[in-house]
Amino acid sequence: MRAAVLREYGEPLDVTEVPDPEPAPDGAVVAVEACGICRSDWHAWQGHGEWADDQVPLDYVLGHEPAGRVVAVGEDVSRFSEGDRVVVPFSLGCGGCGECRTGHGNTCENGLALGFDEDVPGAFAEQVAVPHAEHNLQILPDGVSFRDVAAVGCRYMTAFHALAHRADVGGGDWVAVHGCGGVGLSAVQIADALGARPIAVDVNDEALARAAGVGASETVNGGDVDVVDQIHELTDGGAAISVDALGRAETARNSVRSLRQRGTHVQVGLTTDAEKGEVSLPTDWMTRWEIDWLGSRGMPPARFDELLAMVDDGSLDPGKLVGREVDLEDVSGRLAAMTTYDTEGIEILTF
Repeated sequence: MRAAVLREYGEPLDVTEVPDPEPAPDGAVVAVEACGICRSDWHAWQGHGEWADDQVPLDYVLGHEPAGRVVAVGEDVSRFSEGDRVVVPFSLGCGGCGECRTGHGNTCENGLALGFDEDVPGAFAEQVAVPHAEHNLQILPDGVSFRDVAAVGCRYMTAFHALAHRADVGGGDWVAVHGCGGVGLSAVQIADALGARPIAVDVNDEALARAAGVGASETVNGGDVDVVDQIHELTDGGAAISVDALGRAETARNSVRSLRQRGTHVQVGLTTDAEKGEVSLPTDWMTRWEIDWLGSRGMPPARFDELLAMVDDGSLDPGKLVGREVDLEDVSGRLAAMTTYDTEGIEILTF
């Protein structure tokens, strides 16, 4: 099969032939119809993560937001069969540990990250192997296209879990979203669908225009105004919930400072090599006003039905966030474009 292989960090991927994957006894192989190109792929491509001992290896296939058709299953798999239309979460659980058994497979004790861990090569390829298929694979509703649902395996589900499950967003809540890339735009659309009032924050007018088109009640250009002051003014005291969807020290601190008393910050964006996983925060101020800080990663496979039901009935429309479709040979160029934030919404590799 053809795949885009990481040979050197920050250099163009090598589009070449590699062996077809084989399913493990409890696994499956999925023919990739579409796969999102995510900023987390950019982090991996750049070689980030050494400070957290999770740098991806070289000679490795990236890509962690696939949707496609099952083409093979292992001997122990009975829930899935050839031809099933599925989406693959990037946060792969084992299905048997305490976290998985209690519905928290995204924090599995034995978890693997598709397209990041050596044992689970990614989906910038014609096929991808998925371990523990009965726990991890999710059946797509018939009316949902692969293109529209590709990013559900990471950015969209991450935003949904962050807002619906971790922050418990309610109707009328002001929700500030710092960074309007793929996960930020997802958060804006989801917050709107949940009845909240999202405020989109970015320094790119085109990104803000796209955010307004998918449900932002207000937009703030951080290059023109003081972000914290503007959000406090728009909300008459601060947002109830604020999301750092970018992962820079500035956006994390702005997110915290944008909150009202007893507000909730949710960290979704991963840091770059400038922060190396560490951001200083106004902890005394957070203590004084009882500010909550929540981390959020992926989404438990057990809760996918909630998200996919809203996609199926039209309450959520991840396809509206897709800005560009590309071929396998174009993936390197789109990763490079992320270095200068020169991307269009959610960009999708399609076969």
